[in-house]
Amino acid sequence: MAALRAAGHLASPVRQFVLKTHSRCNLACTYCYVYEMADQSWRDRPAVMSAATVRRAAERIAEHAAAHRLTRVDLVLHGGEPLLTGPAALAAPVGAVRAAVGPGTRVTATVQTNATLLTRGRLDALTAAGIRVGVSLDGGLPAHNARRADHAGRPGFAAAARGLRLLARNPAGYAGVLCVIDLAQDPVEVYESLLDFAPPALGLLLPLANWSDPPPAHRAHATPYADWLIAVFERWWHDGERRTRVRIFEEIIALLLGLPAATETLGLAPAATAVIETDGSIEQADSLKSAYEGAAATGLHIDTDGFDRLLEHPGFAARQLGRDALAAECRACELVEVCGGGHYPHRYRAGEGFRRPSVYCADLQALIRHVARALHAAAATGRAAS
Repeated sequence: MAALRAAGHLASPVRQFVLKTHSRCNLACTYCYVYEMADQSWRDRPAVMSAATVRRAAERIAEHAAAHRLTRVDLVLHGGEPLLTGPAALAAPVGAVRAAVGPGTRVTATVQTNATLLTRGRLDALTAAGIRVGVSLDGGLPAHNARRADHAGRPGFAAAARGLRLLARNPAGYAGVLCVIDLAQDPVEVYESLLDFAPPALGLLLPLANWSDPPPAHRAHATPYADWLIAVFERWWHDGERRTRVRIFEEIIALLLGLPAATETLGLAPAATAVIETDGSIEQADSLKSAYEGAAATGLHIDTDGFDRLLEHPGFAARQLGRDALAAECRACELVEVCGGGHYPHRYRAGEGFRRPSVYCADLQALIRHVARALHAAAATGRAAS
């Protein structure tokens, strides 16, 4: 770490804090990285974050915000399923952080939920606390959500749809929908069915996979995930009105135009997210749990460590190095400023670590080039019209 700092690599502060307020879930989604993938550390942690841990987390976040003069921090209440906690207890961490940081730092807050437990009362309480709601769903039809069932195998879609319909009537508290891509589903049907829930934003996520545990239908030089996303892009790009934001497309467009994009999945911006587990452990982004047992662990704890210690952790620092952390073929690629090597967990191979191109490299190249062509054509049309 001393050599990195001597070479001019300066640490960037943590700006997003994921609080694992409840580490159990009422669903048993077959692709869940928390329960179904390599890291099983949830088994040894308390189900619920205690009031004492909440207070200490708030103090540590305020300490970090003050040290780095942050004018804003983002909180994400996560799980498991956070709504297994009652509304008052769920909002407590947000109130504690706001009180601890004081008026000089704005605190935004989102809860990420499967929406099956979302009721009018819960939504009103969250809205009153200034907490927006993001929902995980695999499409707007029951057939899209076969992988999202409860522990008895019963489908979760009907309850989730009820929650989403409530949320659609409360746009001020609606953050959007996250959807993991399933190649077995028609992409345009998935997209259009999700629009029925009026999401202000859609996150279309590549499945968490890597070179040791590749995604379904993975073959060298094939681009099934790009093909899926391009079909949605064409529908979204040529729509007569912009009915929702699609984050991956907007992020690619911003990066192609040389603009900053707030994402850890594309581009070269430094990692800025820390996770606080229910027991107070400080971890890296928990998508890393898809790689191997302990991949997100740091050995740090809010009782003994501030977040500046996380900035000096080798694993976290590696995710702040930008181009210098990438494989040689990524550094030489003309798309590196946009792709950024892809999402960090997607680069992993057992025995080699994360210094590889994304397992979705061919898909990312095809998608980025397609979006670039659409941008170029739009610019040419605009010049011709003027």
